[in-house]
Amino acid sequence: MVRSHGILLLIIRTLAIIHIVQAQSQQGFISLDCGLPANEPSPYKEESTGLQFSSDATFIQSGKTGRIHPTLASRFLKPYTTLRYFPDGTRNCYNLRVEKGRNHLIRARFLYGNYDGLDNNPTFDLYLGPNPWATIDLHKLVNGTREEIIHIPTSNKLQVCLVKTGPTTPVISTLEVRPMGNDSYSTQTGSLNLFFRLYLSESKTTLRYPDDVYDRQWTAYFWREWTQITTTSNVGNANDYEPPKAALATAAIPTNASEPLTLEWSNTDKPDDQYYLYRHFAEIQDLRSNETREFNMVWNGELMSSDPLVPDELEITTILSLTPRTCAKGECSFQLKRTNRSTLPPLLNAFEVYTVIQFPQSETNENEVVAIRNIEATYGLSRINWQGDPCVPSQLMWDALNCSHVDISTPPRITSLNLSSSGLTGNIAAAIQNLTLLEKLDLSNNNLTGEVPEFLGNMKLLLVINLSGNDLNGSIPQSLQRKGLVLSLEGNPRLFPSGSPEKTHKKTLLVPIVASVGSVAILIAALVLYLVLRKKRQPTVEVVLPPPSRPTVNVTNANSPEPSIETKKRRFTYSEVIKMTNNFERVVGEGGFGVVCHGTVNGEQVAVKLLSQSSTQGYKEFKAEVDLLLRVHHTNLVSLVGYCDEGDHLALIYEFVPNGDLRQHLTGKGGRSVVNWGIRLRIAVEAALGLEYLHIGCTPPMVHRDVKTTNILLDEHYKAKLADFGLSRSFPVGGESHVSTVVAGTPGYLDPEYYHTGRLGEKSDVYSFGIVLLEMITNQPVIDRNRRNSHITQWVGSELKGGDIAKIMDPNLHGDYDSRSAWRALELAMSCADPTSARRPTMSHVVIELKECLVSENSRRNTSRRTDSLSSTEVSMTFDSGMIPRAR
Repeated sequence: MVRSHGILLLIIRTLAIIHIVQAQSQQGFISLDCGLPANEPSPYKEESTGLQFSSDATFIQSGKTGRIHPTLASRFLKPYTTLRYFPDGTRNCYNLRVEKGRNHLIRARFLYGNYDGLDNNPTFDLYLGPNPWATIDLHKLVNGTREEIIHIPTSNKLQVCLVKTGPTTPVISTLEVRPMGNDSYSTQTGSLNLFFRLYLSESKTTLRYPDDVYDRQWTAYFWREWTQITTTSNVGNANDYEPPKAALATAAIPTNASEPLTLEWSNTDKPDDQYYLYRHFAEIQDLRSNETREFNMVWNGELMSSDPLVPDELEITTILSLTPRTCAKGECSFQLKRTNRSTLPPLLNAFEVYTVIQFPQSETNENEVVAIRNIEATYGLSRINWQGDPCVPSQLMWDALNCSHVDISTPPRITSLNLSSSGLTGNIAAAIQNLTLLEKLDLSNNNLTGEVPEFLGNMKLLLVINLSGNDLNGSIPQSLQRKGLVLSLEGNPRLFPSGSPEKTHKKTLLVPIVASVGSVAILIAALVLYLVLRKKRQPTVEVVLPPPSRPTVNVTNANSPEPSIETKKRRFTYSEVIKMTNNFERVVGEGGFGVVCHGTVNGEQVAVKLLSQSSTQGYKEFKAEVDLLLRVHHTNLVSLVGYCDEGDHLALIYEFVPNGDLRQHLTGKGGRSVVNWGIRLRIAVEAALGLEYLHIGCTPPMVHRDVKTTNILLDEHYKAKLADFGLSRSFPVGGESHVSTVVAGTPGYLDPEYYHTGRLGEKSDVYSFGIVLLEMITNQPVIDRNRRNSHITQWVGSELKGGDIAKIMDPNLHGDYDSRSAWRALELAMSCADPTSARRPTMSHVVIELKECLVSENSRRNTSRRTDSLSSTEVSMTFDSGMIPRAR
């Protein structure tokens, strides 16, 4: 039965996965005992868990230490008996190093414990970077509370901030960060806020590390109308979620075998919350030949899947929602109902529920944060409110700054810096030049010495500079004598105008640029002549999108408009190219650039791409491809063996990729085999990984600009490798997410937003990749003028209205595919090909989604399984555990 693409379930069965975080290892863990006194050892081992806790002193620059009341200390583990409190400042922040783009569990615990003897439980806000995370109200939660999220940081730095909102003082007991696997807990948008995490057992033991390799905390939960079943056998828990084996060794079944197993909860304070559910099942009873356990899952009275579940014997099955779910008026009900053919009641071993939490506000431009921190360090500034993000939220903006805010998705930029009368000494900090959008700079009335730096004049957006009242010396740079700049220098007796050492400026200087009318006329005439001649030399092309003008191929002479390639590494002579190709004996491909010949270098097969004299690909593209491929290395990018740049002879020598391009393996042309759905998904994952590397793994980041099926090559094992980087361009990081460039690319794959605006960014590649995905799914031409809907996105959009995936999928697959993965891949492709770039996912998100599609397809093909040994330990906790469902 084909289901609506809006209702998707992924069944993740046991996978043979080598996990990043192995059992018993705390690699990457951050475990901070907040307020640990300086005279106590750090780090130390917490006995019941074996976790290594450290003092938080080096992670925060403010706050004071305290200890909960002695009468309460015996109720809590050691890390929770101390705390840090913040009587000064509005926002106080922890600064943590994390791995950008990787899932992390972030958990903070708060316990007042009457540390100050005032018996006044505080209320305050918790922030993650510039975004609100939670309100901590210890008036209501007198036994303490925890906040926990699963979150993917967008940089290598993470800030957890406590924000004072009233008369009471914020406190924190522990702060913990756990890196997790990236193939789990993915969301369409936002992060996951823990609602509850249970294992169904009559035990009173709370499970966490070392039972749980990620140190998730599992609360034992049971209901009187249930019956507990257990096993002493080893239960395999090896999948992307890997809950504790001890949690899977117990399960609940309804005592009345004909009744459903039901969990209900109410969240009327937040009725619009969205939920992600993670259900962990394992058959732990030894069933007889005539016994069957089969059941359906029901959410708020509606069947969640048309396929009933039969749990695997002593092996984990994890079922999750790929899209978030909601509850009417905040009243939620989850049920397991046995089918008519089942002889046994349903069972449930463990259950996780998360709500979606959005962190939409972008952090301040990363380069500018580094710059302002360097300025702070240069001058030894110590300001209580210089914590957290410099610009956002606006009510907590650092003093001395003004910032620009375009929208919440765009990183703010610093536009004004006022450090007047701040006791500054030494030279003007070089880091100021990295505040590239700075409009106003006030360093007046300090004790600055040295010369006025040239870079101030090169900051073209800087309109006001106040350096008065310092002890600067030397000449004023010529670059500061420009029209429109307000420059204040009075009170610097040793500072002189450029070329006039005898005069001192004592007033604000307005320095215009003076140019003769005759000079301007000559410049204008020269410019007009250049443009006319350049237009005459422009080549005419028949495609809708004209490529940029190109220099002649022979550009190695001194008057060449393009510099020759600087590096001499892997450079071959033309005679060596002739020899390696046996005088160009075997042609294996041909395109607008010229021909590709087979060759050998040191016994290894290579492909030699020869640039012909009539090629539309000029030296600029040739140089771009060489420069890029000489500095990037990734298993899913075609490797450059070398190049030839000798007079008129230009050639690129690549590794030989014998299986042709992806397009051939979709159509079967050229005698190529048509690849199945599982291989297509793997190829898509590998191509996405190559693009992700270009976008976030390169410095500076790169945009491919010509992603298409003919530029995805396949090796002998059908491993995907991106090729043809002649149009690739670097793009800025931080606040500017695009560059302006002449539009180039292949019609049909070209980002319409880029085509209309000329603004290039990484999302342009995402669009092209979405088109590639649609080709892989449908095997339809990207543009077909004979179709009513000529572009592939239009055709798919019209077919989607029918809701039948079979009419969209490539008929060459003959229905041999997992419909869940097909729907998910299709939704992802259409999301990538959204006409508005802001609504497209990043390549990192694309990789995550495609990996889960591949897992779903592989599950259908009975992926291998593995088991691990059982380990267990008991942990005592008395914190309020938050929401617990009702059961019946």
